Amino acid sequence: MDFGDILGEWERSTAKPYGKKRMAQESRQERQDQRDQLDRGERPPSGTPSAKPAREEPRANPIDVWLRRNGVQDKDTVLGESGEPESPADRRRRLHALRPEATLDLHGLTRDDAWARLEAFFADCRRRGLSKVLIIHGKGTHSESDPVLKGVVRLFLERNPHAGESGHSTHGEGGSGSTWVILK
Repeated sequence: MDFGDILGEWERSTAKPYGKKRMAQESRQERQDQRDQLDRGERPPSGTPSAKPAREEPRANPIDVWLRRNGVQDKDTVLGESGEPESPADRRRRLHALRPEATLDLHGLTRDDAWARLEAFFADCRRRGLSKVLIIHGKGTHSESDPVLKGVVRLFLERNPHAGESGHSTHGEGGSGSTWVILK
């Protein structure tokens, strides 16, 4: 049963003239009628299996049933490995310690080629649901003036809405010649 069926059932059961209030009144009236019949010593109406009035089970709200069955993930609450909500500080520490899940090497590319590769790389990483990536741009020792690719990467990260926190990698991962990025 999908949510549309549950919602349809809810609308049918609460539609006027048989809304929730009227349904509750009818239910109370039926129970009172059954008690009155038993007090007078009459037999319970046919279809009732015992002399005691059948205790009507409360009906569950279809939306609550659907939510219990399928669960809800609060988009603002990030759950840690233990299933408990993860604090922003813990999440930040975890992402900083995380090794990059994908790497892009821009060595030897022009400014325009690097920009195009960065756009494609970020789109692919977002589609795959990655959290942290590494961009290798080099230190710019072969550039005649300032490092070209390092500036392109910095500008791209400033303008891209999916680029979060970034920083230079450790010496073993390229040092100032590479930049890690946490994706939003």
